[in-house]
Amino acid sequence: MSEHNWCHGPDCHTYSTQDRIRGTKGSKVLRTRKVKVTEYNRNGGWQYFCSQGCWNDFFHKYASQCRNIAPRNEPLETPIDVTKEEREGWRGTYTETVINKLDTVQQ
Repeated sequence: MSEHNWCHGPDCHTYSTQDRIRGTKGSKVLRTRKVKVTEYNRNGGWQYFCSQGCWNDFFHKYASQCRNIAPRNEPLETPIDVTKEEREGWRGTYTETVINKLDTVQQ
């Protein structure tokens, strides 16, 4: 049996599309879409959203709550070494900036 999740878009059940119509004559409803979990979306957020629109609706509604889960009060930094290298290209010689990340041991 295949695995499914209901779309987490807060307005998914309000969009007027034929695939959302459920029920019998006289008691029809628009229902949230099911999202099939596949090998492509299993490890990411797309297993919870039927479209980018629903993903965006969720983020716009819950962005501040998501931020409060892991607030960032200081910037993150990655140590680097910057060098300039002369290169030859189809337009002649040019200078390219090369950024190399330095290996650091996190403690």
